[in-house]
Amino acid sequence: MTQDGSDLDSLVRKRVRALRAAHGWSLDDLAARCHLSPSTLSRIETGHRRIALDQLTAIARALGTSLDQLVESAPDDVVTNPTLFPARGLTQWAMRGEPGVTVARMRLTEPPPEGPSALKAHPGREWFTVLSGTVVLLLGDRRLRVEEGQAAEFTTMLPHALGAVGGPAEVLGIFDREGRRSHLRENE
Repeated sequence: MTQDGSDLDSLVRKRVRALRAAHGWSLDDLAARCHLSPSTLSRIETGHRRIALDQLTAIARALGTSLDQLVESAPDDVVTNPTLFPARGLTQWAMRGEPGVTVARMRLTEPPPEGPSALKAHPGREWFTVLSGTVVLLLGDRRLRVEEGQAAEFTTMLPHALGAVGGPAEVLGIFDREGRRSHLRENE
């Protein structure tokens, strides 16, 4: 007999099984990592046993995730509309799953700024990929050319700036709170 549970209960069970499979682990492998018996895990995954909070905490830890992520309800709205800043050639999407993380598509039309005072530094890391054109990344004393299809990731404690070379370029970037505040300036 299976446990009558909520949609959330079913979702948690599916997540446990999917994460275990993604790690390539058998029930025995996960059981050893979370100190439960393989049969208990099997019954949890199939809905034949209620999930106790202490068991769920141990399972989450063993799977390398948090309890919050395991029990987070699935959003009804999975499609996000962008916020457009046409004057700056900026399209921005907020990521719901990662608080403080923003994905932005930017159209760069100007070359990188000149002079060390134009470079920005802040805590964190940034990542971007070039969708079209060519971008120059100024990173400390380095001048890096990033072509279409290439990506760059760097610590933002190094002074940095981006610019287009040989015509407009489009990039897709991922920014944390500090990067968004520094580069996207939402209030403009």
